[in-house]
Amino acid sequence: MKLSEAKAQFISSWGAFGTQWGINRTMAQIHALLLISPDPITQDTIMAELNISRGNVNMNTRELIDWGLVDRVLIPGERKEFFSAEKDIWKVATQIIKERKKRELDPMLKLLGQLEKIDGQAKDRDVKQFTETIAGIRKFGNQADKVLDVMIRAEENWFTGTLLKFFK
Repeated sequence: MKLSEAKAQFISSWGAFGTQWGINRTMAQIHALLLISPDPITQDTIMAELNISRGNVNMNTRELIDWGLVDRVLIPGERKEFFSAEKDIWKVATQIIKERKKRELDPMLKLLGQLEKIDGQAKDRDVKQFTETIAGIRKFGNQADKVLDVMIRAEENWFTGTLLKFFK
């Protein structure tokens, strides 16, 4: 396989994977292009490589910056903005976990906490069933939250070593 074919396949696949992380395909494709680019690149390069509009590039690079996956890079003597992605995949995965936790899990846990405070008598079967179900989901969510926090704080070597021990 030629490098150009491999790059195109990676960008396309990363775009499809991105939709599973909660980001749109174009945003993930821009991220993929920046991941495999050895040097920071401009909006014009992104537009040409991915055949997308300037507005689409602008909107998605801003979102990638908000996610903490991409940085603006200032190059002395250049008037254009350049963009670069974090190349350390451990840091990328950790950042995606942090953002998904912040955008999805944290609001869900907050809502479940509010839903547990339902008016009604504890003897009422419907109230009891509802609060038990909500409490169980919240307990599971809190456990997932703790696991994600440990994973976010873990160092790559610790995680890899523990993972390898687990599979032995």
